[in-house]
Amino acid sequence: MVGAFECRGRIIGTVRIIPMNQGLAPCEAVLERQSLLPGHYYENSWEIGRLVIGPQYRHGYETVKKCLQLTLLHLVEAVNIKNGFALCNPVLGRLYRRFGFSVVVKNAWEGSTGSFSLIHGPVAAVLNALAEPGASGPSPHEVTQ
Repeated sequence: MVGAFECRGRIIGTVRIIPMNQGLAPCEAVLERQSLLPGHYYENSWEIGRLVIGPQYRHGYETVKKCLQLTLLHLVEAVNIKNGFALCNPVLGRLYRRFGFSVVVKNAWEGSTGSFSLIHGPVAAVLNALAEPGASGPSPHEVTQ
């Protein structure tokens, strides 16, 4: 599933979302090598990846926060998502920890641009973190999915 974000009539970004436990999501290959995760981590889980926002909208983190919030709210309504996973570089991992995610496997995958960590977030906790007021940034209230 792919989503797009719009602000003032312009597409400002996109996101790719893949259901887990179907053999489709890249995170699954990393998770197959892990035996330490409790079973509830896998319940109604989706990989949230490729959240891309146009360069002119990247100042501050509020736009990322709003786009992630819209994505999760849509998935809660459409498919009852309970858990989100993602592979991300260490810089994005630090940002997503602010939003309620935690690193499950550090250096889980090595790519041409460096190492990536596997992060996980229980969607209810992530949505609570995303609802908290943050630093000022671009006008996220104008962003729609």
